[in-house]
Amino acid sequence: MSFPKGFLWGGATAANQYEGGYNEGGRGLAISDMITAGSHTTPRKIFYRTKEGNIESTTLGSSLPEGAVGIIKEGEYYPSHQATDFYHHYKEDIALMAEMGFKCYRLSIAWTRIFPHGNDKTPNEEGLKFYDEVFDECLKYGIEPLVTILHFDMPQYLADNYGGWANRELIGFFVNYAKTLFERYKNKVKYWITVNEINVLGGYWTLGTTNKNANTTKINGGITPNAFKPEEAAGKYQAIHHLMVASSLANKVGHEINPDFKIGCMLALSGIYPMTCHPDDVFGAYDFRRRALLFADVMMRGYYPAYAKGIFEEYNFELQIEPGDEAILKQYPSEFLAFSYYRTTAFDHNAEVTVTTGGQQASKNPYLEVTPWGWPIDPKGLRFVLNELYDRYQKPLWIVENGMGNIDTVEPDGSINDDYRIQYLADHIKEMKIAIEKDGIDLMGYTPWGWIDLVSAGTGEMKKRYGFVYVDMDDQGNGTLKRTKKKSFYWYKKVIASNGEDLSIE
Repeated sequence: MSFPKGFLWGGATAANQYEGGYNEGGRGLAISDMITAGSHTTPRKIFYRTKEGNIESTTLGSSLPEGAVGIIKEGEYYPSHQATDFYHHYKEDIALMAEMGFKCYRLSIAWTRIFPHGNDKTPNEEGLKFYDEVFDECLKYGIEPLVTILHFDMPQYLADNYGGWANRELIGFFVNYAKTLFERYKNKVKYWITVNEINVLGGYWTLGTTNKNANTTKINGGITPNAFKPEEAAGKYQAIHHLMVASSLANKVGHEINPDFKIGCMLALSGIYPMTCHPDDVFGAYDFRRRALLFADVMMRGYYPAYAKGIFEEYNFELQIEPGDEAILKQYPSEFLAFSYYRTTAFDHNAEVTVTTGGQQASKNPYLEVTPWGWPIDPKGLRFVLNELYDRYQKPLWIVENGMGNIDTVEPDGSINDDYRIQYLADHIKEMKIAIEKDGIDLMGYTPWGWIDLVSAGTGEMKKRYGFVYVDMDDQGNGTLKRTKKKSFYWYKKVIASNGEDLSIE
C-alpha cells in the first residue's frame, strides 16, 4: 500500500504567528502580544512591571517574578500584533490552499478572541463569527479544519491575575472555552488538538507562571533559554498537570457534544540519538527522550508512568494530584497523537542539553547537514520517530508540523526558487511512505509547518521562512503583505494530486 485513500494532506499555522488583528474584533490581550522580535542570536524579550513599579525584561522560558505583570513597551516591535494578517486575508489565503488541493488545514483559535480575559461569563460573538467564516470558507473548498484549541496563546489576564496554569482554577476556564468551541463548531470541525507541544511549555509565555525566585534577565544575546531549567521544573510540572487534566475533561465534553469528534494531543517530538555507544550516552538519550514522552504517556495511556516519580524527586518536587484527577486522566485519553518533527540531535553526556521550540539541542551530529538556523536535516529520523511512537502507543499518528526555515530570495522576475525546501519535504515524505508501507504505521495526515510565511515562534523573525507562499514583510513588519507563490507551491500541489506518489523535483 501507499498513502491511504483519504490521507489528509495540508498545511499548518498558529494564530499567534499568523492571524494578527490583535486589537480588533473584541479580542483581548494574550501573552504572545507582549513578546518582542528577536533573531537567531538575540532572544525575544518580555517586558514586565514589577510589584515595585520598575520596568524589567526576561526571555522566553522564564517565569516572571511574583507580583509582576506583562506590558507592551513603547518603542518595541511586537510581531504578533499584525503577524502576516490572516485576519484580513483569510479568504485569499484559503483560496490558495484550495488551489494546492489541501485536504485539511491545521489552525489554532486565539482564546482571547473568544474570551477576551479567558474567564468571561459570555463569549465574544464577533470572535466566534470570525472563525465561523474561516471554517465556512474551508468547507466550501472541501478542506477539513484541524483545530488546535491552545497554541502558545495564554490570556494575559489569567496569567497576571491567577498565576497562569499554576492555578487549578484555569482547568474550569479552559474546559468552558473548549466546550464553547465544540458546541459552536460541532457541525464544521471534526478534528481537534487540545494543546500544542505540551512537552515544551514553560514559563510566563506559555503557562503564564510567576516564580518567587525569578531574577531579572539581562539581554546580552544567546539562544532562547531552556524551558526545563531546574528552578522552573517544579512549577512547570504542576502547571502542566493541571493542563493535562483540563485536556482530558475537554475530551470528555467534546465527545458528549459530538461522538464523531476526533480529539488528539500534540507534542514536539524531534528525535534524539546517543552520540556514541558509551552507556551514559545510550541511557542519557533514552532518559532525555522519555522526559518528553512522559506527557504523551499520561495523555495517550491515561496515567503517569513509573519513571515520573524519579524525575520529580530530582527536583525535590511532589506532584499535587487532587482526588478524581487520576480517574479523569484514565477515563478520557487522547485518540491520536499529533506531533511536530523538524530534526534530530545527538545526546552527549559531556555536553549541556537544552530544549527550544525546535526540539532537543545537544551535540552536533557530524553525519547530517543543517539548515541556515543550525537545525540538522534528518529524513530517516522521521521514520524512526514514527515507529517509536506507534510501537509505544498503538494509536493513530498525525505529523502536524514539519519543515525547514530558510532565507528565500525573490528573483528579478518575481519568482522564488526554493529547491532546498522541496528537497527537504520530498525526502521526509519518502520516509513517511516507507513507514506506512513497510512498518504498518497508522498515519492520519501531514500538515507541513508554515504553509505560508509567518512569524517564527522562537526568534520572532520573518526572514526565517517556511511557507509555500511568500509574504512581503520584513523582520520589523514593513512590507505590502502581498502573497506570492513559490516554486514549492506548484510542487506540493503535484504531491497532493498524486496522493504522495509523484515527488519528482523539476
